[in-house]
Amino acid sequence: MSKNVLIISSTLRKNGNSEVLAREFAKGAQESGNNVEFISLQDKEIKFCKGCLACQKLGSCVIKDDSNAIVEKMERADVIAFASPIYYYEMSGQLKTLLDRGNPLFSSDYKFRDIYFLATAADTDPHAADIAANGIQGWVMCFEKAQLKGVILGAGAEAVGDIQNNPAMQKAYDAGKGV
Repeated sequence: MSKNVLIISSTLRKNGNSEVLAREFAKGAQESGNNVEFISLQDKEIKFCKGCLACQKLGSCVIKDDSNAIVEKMERADVIAFASPIYYYEMSGQLKTLLDRGNPLFSSDYKFRDIYFLATAADTDPHAADIAANGIQGWVMCFEKAQLKGVILGAGAEAVGDIQNNPAMQKAYDAGKGV
């Protein structure tokens, strides 16, 4: 049975390493017959959450920007893959801001069950994404029907294109194929 797979790339660098890794995940998911949608945050306006909690009553955020449409797509997805470059051992600010703006999902009848985190880092340490992955895990823990299904790190990818021969590319493809 095909699934609706939503991939959200948070790099602001065109064809950045985390975006390339995310597209490899998408390729695997598409080849398995899934419906795949790829969203880049590069040209999106996403303002900070104000913490007003109006979304819990209204079902959507009162701030009118691009996050509302993305959050609606997140609600309908079966699988979500978040992709981010690692900055100072953490996810990109764009991704964190989007996760915060996903607060309307908390009280919704969301469909997503499996969450993936795809990350790239200039650092070669295999634990370079652990802190960011913990942040993603914290978000996932707020949704009792969801689980963090996988974390894939492309370490040692600094310059655009460095990810191409990284073993993480095969892992991302295989994970996408397995959704």
